[in-house]
Amino acid sequence: MARGGTFASIDIGTTKVCTVVGEISHDEEMRILGVGVAPAAGLSRGMVENIRDATDSIKASVEKAERSSGTRILSAHVGVAGAHIACLNNRGIVAIPDRTRPIMPDDVTRVLDGARVVSIPTNREIIHVIPRYYVVDGQDNVSDPVGMYGTRLDVETHIVTGIDSAIQNLTRCVENVGVQVDGLILEPLAAAEAVLDEEEKEQGVVLADIGGGTAAIALFVDGSVYHTAVIPVGGNHVTRDIVVGLRAPYQAAEDAKKKWGHAIPSMVDAGEEITIEAFGSEGTKSELRRRLCEIVQARCEEILEMIVAEVKRAVHDDIISAGIVLTGGTANLSGLDLLAEQVTGWPARIGTPRDLHGLTDVLIDPAYATSVGLLQWAVHEAEASTWHRAPRASLNLGSMWRRVGNWARVLLPE
Repeated sequence: MARGGTFASIDIGTTKVCTVVGEISHDEEMRILGVGVAPAAGLSRGMVENIRDATDSIKASVEKAERSSGTRILSAHVGVAGAHIACLNNRGIVAIPDRTRPIMPDDVTRVLDGARVVSIPTNREIIHVIPRYYVVDGQDNVSDPVGMYGTRLDVETHIVTGIDSAIQNLTRCVENVGVQVDGLILEPLAAAEAVLDEEEKEQGVVLADIGGGTAAIALFVDGSVYHTAVIPVGGNHVTRDIVVGLRAPYQAAEDAKKKWGHAIPSMVDAGEEITIEAFGSEGTKSELRRRLCEIVQARCEEILEMIVAEVKRAVHDDIISAGIVLTGGTANLSGLDLLAEQVTGWPARIGTPRDLHGLTDVLIDPAYATSVGLLQWAVHEAEASTWHRAPRASLNLGSMWRRVGNWARVLLPE
């Protein structure tokens, strides 16, 4: 017998795969039942480059989550990112033929279907059609038109697309593990669910999810998403710069970045020395810590400047009153929020998942904002289909699987 209100999510990143299992308690709180984290392989810059290695990583993560939660994962919501992601804003318009009746949910579905009719290349498919706001007979910024009266209904939407092959490769890796994909969610949108509050979204905020291979952005204005993008740089590029600058093995450079790295070199003692593993006959070498931090700062500045440039392509940056919220593993880098304030000129903070209960020790970390947000997205989708997604042929499993998915949702006890 299925446990009601139980969900799973899989965040497939460049450096790690995280599977989270949770349930909604009787008092409407999210309770984490299990977490499984495994090193990622076969992925580069958010995209699958080796099906077998990626499948093995996902399998290891799912199995750990199943063991810790004591449940069997049948299906899950999966995060998607990568440089192949693109976005646009589009409007849908429909007439309401009978002015004596209120606007019905079917009318909302029709207008969203109309917004979905956009010209995109044949090798791309729609991942999200997200309603930003509705217009009823010229009345702007209607959040929910159902029940209102009018003769014309407009909707302004944000549409996210991805390349078919990249989406199919990601989906295949998850299905190879025996887990059905309930839906694909753009990762910065998921992270926003976990770390942003409504006031920030209303006043204008940038969510920057800086992972190992990519920096994914979601810009919110007037309470809804306005622009999304994925930049193909991330924390791994910082580590590679350390490899080159200090001539150290990759893992030693990664460890040094986490232990001694700081985005503001002037905040580090100028004479402090560190000893790290290095190439050559000695095997180790001494370096000034400030030298390491200067390398870190240079690349972090570049990433932040690229984020600002992407935002400025979409809106005037004066409207970003709530500033920038940093998530992802790279957000754990000391001083990154201070550097972000210097580079962007916006308020900055580190975004950490909140309001969690249960097995939360691992998840209270900006590196797991996307994992938690995917789970929260699944919950909201189950409560009300406010966010609409285009049907996917690869997920058309027939009425039997749909019934199983709706009934069991994600999990069955072992």
